[in-house]
Amino acid sequence: MSDDSGLWLLAAGPAGATALYWALYRYYRNTDKSHAFERDTAIEAKPVTGSDTQVGETRGTQQRRIDGDNVGDYRQRVKRLR
Repeated sequence: MSDDSGLWLLAAGPAGATALYWALYRYYRNTDKSHAFERDTAIEAKPVTGSDTQVGETRGTQQRRIDGDNVGDYRQRVKRLR
């Protein structure tokens, strides 16, 4: 009988590890509470509006940079249309 009393301690290790893994998996994955975008969201497509106006033309590959690029001032904000 004294040999069997420590058997629960050996079984508690894998059982505890399994319970901890499952609890962490459920906490971080929470698949039962997540939003399924494809299933739950209805998207109604509308016709595309706008226009295509050609503003310039560049031929060949002689220019190494694009006019007006913001490589040197990368934190410049985009101005919103009002």
